[in-house]
Amino acid sequence: MTAETSQTLDRGLRVLKLLADTDHGLTVTELSNKLGVNRTVVYRLLATLEQHSLVRRDIGGRARVGLGVLQLGRQVHPLLREAALPALRALADDLGATAHLTLVDGTEALAVAVVEPTWTDYHVAYRAGFRHPLDRGAAGRAILAARSGHANDPGYVLTHGELEAGASGAAAPLTGVTGIEGSVGVVMLCDAVPERVGPRVMDAAREVADALR
Repeated sequence: MTAETSQTLDRGLRVLKLLADTDHGLTVTELSNKLGVNRTVVYRLLATLEQHSLVRRDIGGRARVGLGVLQLGRQVHPLLREAALPALRALADDLGATAHLTLVDGTEALAVAVVEPTWTDYHVAYRAGFRHPLDRGAAGRAILAARSGHANDPGYVLTHGELEAGASGAAAPLTGVTGIEGSVGVVMLCDAVPERVGPRVMDAAREVADALR
C-alpha cells in the first residue's frame, strides 16, 4: 500500500476477487483468514458491499458475489466492442463471413460485437445480443475448451448446424486476458469450413486479446 491508495477500498476489492474465485461462497472466518484481518473488519466490508448489491449472504451466512456486479459488467461491453472491432472487421472481410466477439454471461454465450462482411452477396445474419448455451455452437465450445485446457489442439473449434441449419462456425478462445472469458469466431453458410479459416480465427483472437490487455 502507498500513501495514495485506500486500504479499505483495497480490502473491499480483494473480498470481491476472493468471492469471484469460488462457486460456494466464503464465510466471514474464511475471508478473515484469507485477508489477514479480524472478523469485525470483514463484517464492515461485507455490510458496505451488500448496500451496493455487490455481495449477498445466503441463509447459512456464506458471502457470494451479488447481482450488482452484473450491472457493472454490462457497462464494460461497449469498451470491449470498441477494442475488438478493428480485428473483427478485418476477419469478416478477409473470410467473407460474419465475425463476432462472444463472452460468457452466466451459463450462456453472449455475442457482444458482430461485424458482417462488406463485399459478399449474402451472409449469415448474426446480431449482437444473441445468446446460446455454452455447449452449442463454436463460440461457446471454444470457451469450454479453454476452461478444460484442451484449447491448444488445434486451438480452435469447428461446428456445423448447431445454431442454424446450413451454417458452420469456427471460433478460438481469448487467452491471457485477466477476468474475461470469451472467444472470437465466424459463422458462414457452408457445409465444410475451409482449412484456412481456423488458423485465421486464431490470429484474430490473439489480436483481440492484445487489444484488451
